[in-house]
Amino acid sequence: MEISAKTVKELREKTDAGFMDCKKALKETGGDVEKAVVFLREKGLSAASKKAGRVTSEGIVYSYIHPGGKLGVLLEVNCETDFVARNDAFVALVKDIAMHIAAMGPAYLSRTEVPAETIEAEKAIYVTQAKESGKPEKVVEKIVAGKLDKFLKGICLLEQPFVKDPDKTIEELIVENVARIGENISVRRFVRFKVGEGMEKKEDDFLKEVAALQG
Repeated sequence: MEISAKTVKELREKTDAGFMDCKKALKETGGDVEKAVVFLREKGLSAASKKAGRVTSEGIVYSYIHPGGKLGVLLEVNCETDFVARNDAFVALVKDIAMHIAAMGPAYLSRTEVPAETIEAEKAIYVTQAKESGKPEKVVEKIVAGKLDKFLKGICLLEQPFVKDPDKTIEELIVENVARIGENISVRRFVRFKVGEGMEKKEDDFLKEVAALQG
């Protein structure tokens, strides 16, 4: 079938994919733009998976300071070559991730970084809550597993919905860019700073210690 230039343009605007890739996707899906979007995403996931094991020893360290100077992020994202590290698409991705971290405040990169004691503490809370609701043991297990999964998705960067497009996670955003740019990309580390964060807790602890001494 004949694919119009207008339809190809529409698909390109939705996906940022190349002209020929868009044209092929539209032919494969009978000219259906929405199906073509899915086709390209699936193709991207496949291509990205082949690059996932490749070494990422280049990249950039990027700093983001939110207007007003009260919130900032320091982020390292790696790629395979210095050429890509200077690529506009790669830099744009890094900026998007930094702004997402500033907005959403993830505590960890992935689940593997979450301390076991943190997971067990949360799990204990959910178990107590579920049991107090009078649910059967089997139901309690499912409730706890569901709440724990939701908790981890909320604190791990790679599993958080991308703030600019909640239909995809940060990990999916990276995978799409791996397919588009042609190199493996990985977030290595990040730190988020917020003025005054944590000081309230220290002050409360100090006041409790004073009260204890006076009591």
